[in-house]
Amino acid sequence: MAHQTYSSSTREARILRAYAGDHIKQLRIQAGMTQKDLADKLALKHYTFISQLECGQGRLPPNLTIKCAQALGQDVEEFALKILSFYDPHTFEAITYNKKKEHING
Repeated sequence: MAHQTYSSSTREARILRAYAGDHIKQLRIQAGMTQKDLADKLALKHYTFISQLECGQGRLPPNLTIKCAQALGQDVEEFALKILSFYDPHTFEAITYNKKKEHING
């Protein structure tokens, strides 16, 4: 079995979830939406999920990434990569590795 070096229960993961939540909150505010507005656009039963998300207590489910980006008026790919950078930094690094390499090498 492979060794997992990143756990969602570590201090680092909790901090990154809080950053993700703050990012979503700022986008929601910029869009002029309440937590209930966003929850409604995501077809969530409870708007309190948005509060938990924004406080870093939860994660945006992957199946809602596109819908959330669209609801917030964001480019889907950019939004997805940003969220991935918070929730799964190792995968984000792997996906963006060549772009970083190209940028450094000019």
